[in-house]
Amino acid sequence: MSDDVYYQLAKVLDTLPNGFPAAEDGLEIKLLKKIFRPQDADLFCDLRLSFETAEQIAQRTGRPLDGLDAHLTEMWERGQIFGVNFGSVRVFKMVPWAFGIYEFQLHHLDRELAEMCEEYMKAYYGPQFFENSPPLMQVVPIEKEIQATHEALPYEKVSTIIENGKSFMVQDCICKKEQGLLDNPCDRPLEVCMAIAPIEGIFDTYGYGRILAKQEAYDLIRKCEEDGLVHLTWNVESGHSFICNCCGCCCGVLRSINEWGILNAVNSYYFAEINSDECAACGTCADERCQVNAIEEGEEFYRVITERCIGCGLCVTTCPSEAIQLVRKPTEELVAPPKDEMDWFEKRGRLRGVDFSQYK
Repeated sequence: MSDDVYYQLAKVLDTLPNGFPAAEDGLEIKLLKKIFRPQDADLFCDLRLSFETAEQIAQRTGRPLDGLDAHLTEMWERGQIFGVNFGSVRVFKMVPWAFGIYEFQLHHLDRELAEMCEEYMKAYYGPQFFENSPPLMQVVPIEKEIQATHEALPYEKVSTIIENGKSFMVQDCICKKEQGLLDNPCDRPLEVCMAIAPIEGIFDTYGYGRILAKQEAYDLIRKCEEDGLVHLTWNVESGHSFICNCCGCCCGVLRSINEWGILNAVNSYYFAEINSDECAACGTCADERCQVNAIEEGEEFYRVITERCIGCGLCVTTCPSEAIQLVRKPTEELVAPPKDEMDWFEKRGRLRGVDFSQYK
C-alpha cells in the first residue's frame, strides 16, 4: 500500500468530532505511520464509534472473517482502537486521536513519538481542540469542599462516579510519561490515571495497569488530592469511564489554560473565593496548590482570578487559616454536559460542521 491509506486515515480522524488537523509539514501523516501499519490504517477506516464484533464488521464491510478478530485484537493491543473482552466474545470500535489513540500509546511511547506528539499538540491539534465546544473534560471538585447548600449534581461528585463503577484500574499518566521522555519530569506521582467500568472483572484480562478494589479507588483519589492533582473526567452526565488526576505542568488540558490562555478548555461548576479578612497571606494556595495560576498576591492578601479558576478545590484543603471556600457559579454561567459519549460527539460534530454519520 502507498501512503494514500494514511491520508485516508487522517481524513477519517478529522471527520470525527474531535478533529485531526493537517500539518503544513505532514507531521500528522508521520505520526500515523509511526503508530499504524498500512493494513491497520486500512482496517481502522472501516470501523465505527460504536462497538461491533468481528462478525458484524465482516458482514457490514464485506471483509473476510478469517483472521479478522485476531487483527482487531492486535490493533487493540497496539493502542490503535478500543476493545472489550467479555470472555466468550470481543467487541471493538474506532477512537478519535484524543481522547483515544494518543492516550492508548502509553505502553508504546518512546522519545521519537513523544517529540512528534508534543509538536503536533502545540502547533496543530491543541488550539483547535480546546477552543471548540463542548470541552472534552469536566472538573470534579474535591467533594468534601462542596457545601451541602450547593446541591451538587451526580456528575459533579467523585463518589457518584466511583459508586457507578464495578471495576477499577490505575495506570501511568501518558502526559507525565511524555514530559519525562522530553526531559521535563514531574515531581508528582506518575500512576494516577484511573479507568472505571460498569462490568465486574472487565480489567482482569488486560495485560497492563493495576487493578483496584473500590476502596483502593477512593484511597487513590484521596492521595491525589493530597499531592495537589486536579480530578478531571469525561464531560458527560453519565457513562464516565475514567478519572484523570492532573498537574498543570504536564496535563494537555491544563496546559491549554496555562500556555495558550484557553480559559474554557474545561467545564467547571465552581470557583474558589478567598475571605480577605481571614487570609494570612502565606501563599500556600498560589505557590503549592493551584494548577492553573488562578491565584495572585495582593498587598495584604491573596485573591482568586475568577475567570481562570476551575473550581477544583485544591486550594481550599490546605489553607491554614481556612480562608478559602468553593462557590457555585451563577446559574446563567453553568453549562450542563452532554448526556453521554454519543451526545458529546453529536454536539461537537455540529459545532465543527462535520458529518460523521457513517462512523456512528
